Amino acid sequence: HGAGEGTGGHLVELMGEDAALPVTGVCGIDATHASGNPAEGPLPLGDAILGGDLTTCPDEVDLLIVGAGLSGAVLAERCSRELGMTSIVIDKRDHIGGNCYDYVTEDGIRASKYGAHLFHTQFERVWEYVNRFSEWMPFDHRVKGRVPDKDGVKQLVPIPPTQETVNVLFGESIDSEEKMQAWYDTQRVVPEGGEPANGEEAALSRVGPQLYEKIFKHYTKKQWDKYPAELDASVLLRLPCRTNTDDRYFGCGFQALPARGYTRIFENMMLGDENITIRLNCDFFAHKAAGTLPKHKLLVYTGQIDSYYAGLGMPKLEYRSLRFEEEYVKEPEEGGYFQEAMVVNYPSADVPFTRIVEYKHTPNQPSGARTGQVKGTLIAKEYSTAEGEPYYPVPNPDNRALYEKYAALAAEEQGVAFVGRLASYKYFNMDQAILNALEMFDNLKETGKLAPKRRPEDFGPGDGMK
Repeated sequence: HGAGEGTGGHLVELMGEDAALPVTGVCGIDATHASGNPAEGPLPLGDAILGGDLTTCPDEVDLLIVGAGLSGAVLAERCSRELGMTSIVIDKRDHIGGNCYDYVTEDGIRASKYGAHLFHTQFERVWEYVNRFSEWMPFDHRVKGRVPDKDGVKQLVPIPPTQETVNVLFGESIDSEEKMQAWYDTQRVVPEGGEPANGEEAALSRVGPQLYEKIFKHYTKKQWDKYPAELDASVLLRLPCRTNTDDRYFGCGFQALPARGYTRIFENMMLGDENITIRLNCDFFAHKAAGTLPKHKLLVYTGQIDSYYAGLGMPKLEYRSLRFEEEYVKEPEEGGYFQEAMVVNYPSADVPFTRIVEYKHTPNQPSGARTGQVKGTLIAKEYSTAEGEPYYPVPNPDNRALYEKYAALAAEEQGVAFVGRLASYKYFNMDQAILNALEMFDNLKETGKLAPKRRPEDFGPGDGMK
């Protein structure tokens, strides 16, 4: 999510596994840095923005945008730069950037407040767009898992599974794609009815019982608090089955990290634009109830769709959330690191967390962490929970039917555009959220209506839970 990479038991969008990596060096423009500002973390925003006072905003604007995350920021930026439209962007949080927000800790480590975000896309339009607001550094994300082998000894292996994973865990000696394919063929269990009826049947039809038991079954239970047999087949139908030796987590062409963090992207998009006014610590619903919202021609709502209609007394949509248990390790043993990779998954039932993220492994760390001046390291253990920030929609027939009721109400709502992950009850990857907002802007230019060009499901699955 965090949200930017994926499983659902590892729902990974593998687009062209063998695609060459176009990001070969630092690229893109960070206007803040180029202007001589050496800051490596978030910029100070000032009292006007942080105070949340709407009375100091323009009396009337073209757009009132609820939410300073990707969808809201892209629309504010595009509408200003191309059409000269004015907007007020409000957010109940005390920062911009939504769930992408990252910052530099007092120990000098760049960390993400809402879990690791790994940018990857195959959309050239999105890649070109984000290069306008940040420098980017190439980063091929690789995930390891600590998984018991056939003798019960925990080994560190690539996830999603590769030839190496199968060889280490099961004592095989696979050394070609043909042999790996043959191994999968011996493992897979075809569902009795032909089509898998649930997540377990889907997983067994994809990876067979050995990998299912060791990597996917208990991990899925920790993520969703349901075993695969209790989930939609769709949740596990896309388990990646790699026959090659590519151990990169994503197959997309463009994989990179913003050189001075994700927050810088939002700063360059919105700060200093006279058409865009930002107010944080500002609760849309409180102002709506009090009748104190500024006049606006269009409301762009990027929050939870069920919260918008909370007054109707309908049931809430179900989400999974994450809890992060952070620990600063002052003197890590292994050369300044706690673990061997940025992300190590723990798919076994005997460990309560799903994974450990160690931020110091990323190449976009501040200079002190990159050069070894920062001796310690920050780790975050991730736990999946039912309560907390809404990260992952829970895919089941009841939730889908309930969302359709909310979507029908939204379609009739005059003067409001519902945009993004929470408003669509769809897990968008970062690039999908950006593309959706860009296409909605296209529609505004072409038809005068801020509306999606495609349905949320037409973007394909997001990475989902990690």
